[in-house]
Amino acid sequence: MADKSRLRRSISRWANSTDQHARDMRETFADDGLDRIGEAPDRERVRLRGTLRTVTLRPRGGVPALEADLYDGTGTITVVWLGRRRISGIAPGRSIEIQGRIGQHDGQRIMYNPRYELMP
Repeated sequence: MADKSRLRRSISRWANSTDQHARDMRETFADDGLDRIGEAPDRERVRLRGTLRTVTLRPRGGVPALEADLYDGTGTITVVWLGRRRISGIAPGRSIEIQGRIGQHDGQRIMYNPRYELMP
């Protein structure tokens, strides 16, 4: 039982540090013309910046696809690069900026093959 509560504390501490990182990013780039994930409109060109929470290889329709969850403190969006098994620099915890159009798939906000820039 003690191991479970230690794991919960560790996960909570990690999640809070990620939230703080996202808040810091929003404050740093607030006047940079970026959209926020939670407020970004669907089917319009947007520019988003956030932190990758997960990166997974998940084939879609028989095609390899690298899938990642991008979080900025206001929301999460799934980013998918079709035909890619890996992309150098794309890893959990990495900050990136993406550009593209947001769509919906199975009730989930998603962006396919966005332009991206790795942030320091």
